[in-house]
Formats: sequence, structure tokens, C-alpha cells
Amino acid sequence: MEDDTWLSIGDLARRTGLAVKTIRYYADRGIVPPAGRSAAGHRRYRADSAARLTFVRTLRDLGLDLETIRKVVDREATLPDVAAQHADALAVQIRVLRIRRALLQAVTERGSTPEAMATVPALATMAERERRELINTFLDGVFGGAVSDAAVHGIMRTLTPELPDEPEPEQITAWLELAELMQDNEFRKVMTGVTDHFAADRAHHGAGVHRDTAAVICDLVGPALTASIDPVSPEAASVVDEVVATFARVVDLPVGPQARRRLLDWVALVADPRRERYLELLAVVNGWSAPETLSPVFNWLERAVAAQQ
Repeated sequence: MEDDTWLSIGDLARRTGLAVKTIRYYADRGIVPPAGRSAAGHRRYRADSAARLTFVRTLRDLGLDLETIRKVVDREATLPDVAAQHADALAVQIRVLRIRRALLQAVTERGSTPEAMATVPALATMAERERRELINTFLDGVFGGAVSDAAVHGIMRTLTPELPDEPEPEQITAWLELAELMQDNEFRKVMTGVTDHFAADRAHHGAGVHRDTAAVICDLVGPALTASIDPVSPEAASVVDEVVATFARVVDLPVGPQARRRLLDWVALVADPRRERYLELLAVVNGWSAPETLSPVFNWLERAVAAQQ
């Protein structure tokens, strides 16, 4: 009479809910080997084999491969170490899945053509070093590489995208568009023009702390917008005169036609929609609050100055 502590492979299958074929496969891999054989040569297992199989199934459900599981059950590797390694691997997989999802969202939202999609995966999956190189190339080109001035260095920092290690899909989508903008030569010219004016502003005021020209002009134009003054109306003339006088002092020009032309050139740069879009995308990538739009101020001023020409 056989010892009733012995289990056939069928008994084991009923106890664990696993298929006989699966148990046999695990046995052949040395993960849950039989404890013996019957007189007829059939595999026989001990009762504790059921607990071992349940443990193996749990590890498989967590995604561990069979060789790793064998090492754990044979005590060649500790479960905490294996779990930590597997968690790290899952983190990488999750990041890849986030990127894939973001790519699909980008295609959906932008209606990208096959040609346009050619560079998208490369931009999305850039390593940190490659992203840093792209960003530095853009900022060095815009600022001329001159970062000795603490204020200039600070401005560069506020324009630097920092994609987190585990970005949200919308951050990856924003990064894709941001990276494309940074490689747009026409946009680089716009940003270079803005920073050149900042450098001239700094030179005029010296190294001391002073308010940015855009902030000063927004303060001058803001009340006119609030009062709904038509930019081409006579009432706008006094506002334009005050803005031109302020701007002329910054660029060290006499108040007159030349200062007005320079002001229009500057407004065209800062009002470029790509510049505002860059700041919007930057806020998404860096997890900042959305920036306040200055388009109404610059659009009003552009029309008002042109009307006074």
C-alpha cells in the first residue's frame, strides 16, 4: 500500500489548479522535481510540492522568468534581491510603455505623416546625455555661450527643459514638440534677437538689478488694455509715446522714428507665437504652472505703434 503522503501529478494539478502539462514542464526544468516514482514509473510528489508550485505560480504571475524562479526556490538567490532587480526592470519597461503611449498620442493629436514621424521615436527615447547635448546646443546658440553674467546664466536656467526620469505622457508629448522647436533655425534667430536685446538692456543699465523691458512695457500698456482703448485711436497715442520713450532709453537712441522702428522689430520678436509656445511647452515638461500670455499686450502695442508711424 502506498504512503498517502505521496501525490500523483494529477492530484497535484487538482490541488494547485495548474495543468498537468505545466507541472510536468516545471519538473523537467528542475523547479519542482518529483520526489520519487511509483512502481509503474509515474511521478510522485510530496505534499509540500503543492506549496512550492503555488509559490512558483505567484512568481510567474509577477513576471519572473523560470531560471530566476529556480534559483529562488533552490535558495541560490534570495527573494528580496530578485524582487528588487525585477522591480528595477519593470520600472524600465513602464518608462518604455509611457513613451510608446505618448508617441501614439502625439500621432493622434498631431496627425503626423510618415515622413514627420521619422524623427519622433529618436526624440522621445533620447538618453539623458543626448537630450542635454541638444538643449545645450540650442541655448549656446541663442546666448552665444556667454554665461559669465549671473543674470544671463539665470535666464538660461529658466529656459532649460528638465524631463523627469518618469515623465507623464503629456510631458513626453511636450518634449517632442519642444525638441523640434529647438532645431528650428528660424526660431533660434527669434530667440537670439530677444537675448541680444536683453544683453543691450544689461549693458545700458550696468550690472545692477533692473526690471526686464517686457515687464515695464506690460505695465505701461496694461491699463490701456483694461480700458479697452482701441490701439489705432488717438487715445492710444500717449501710451505709445511713453512706451517709445522708455524703449529709446533702453536701446540708447533718441526718441523718434528710429526708436519706433527698433521697438516694432523687438515687439515682432517677443510676440512671435513660437516663443510663447516654447514657454508653454517648457512649463509642461518641467511641471511648472502655465505661463501668463503676453500676446494681447504685444499685439495691441504692435498695432498702436504702426498706427502712429
